[in-house]
Amino acid sequence: MDNENKRHRGVVLLMVVFVVSLLATVVMGMLEINTEEIQLMQNHVCATEALATTEAGLEDALMCLRLDKNWEDGFDGKSFNGGSYTVTVGGNTITSAGTTARGFTARVEADFTASGVLLPYTIRINALRINE
Repeated sequence: MDNENKRHRGVVLLMVVFVVSLLATVVMGMLEINTEEIQLMQNHVCATEALATTEAGLEDALMCLRLDKNWEDGFDGKSFNGGSYTVTVGGNTITSAGTTARGFTARVEADFTASGVLLPYTIRINALRINE
């Protein structure tokens, strides 16, 4: 009976080791999945921040065009929210490129038409291209 108890204890010990290793594997897998999801979320937040910076440059250019429909000076590295944007105006196209403090970038191009004879001029966006 003494040998039989030792055998049962040995089997139980093996089962406990197997269950613990199985649980550890499951926990490590869940941690890996959570880490990847957090990284994806951070990338999405940074990309959205870059697009917001770029759109701020576009809005800044539209404001200048409302005051002077022949404005073509643009902006070079204008600070915004810890990052910056660069805007060029050529013909009837505004190009805005934004960069965040973390180095994420986005780009927007807008084809526009300026009209009116009194301030503020009417600016109509005919086409908008984002990150093309």
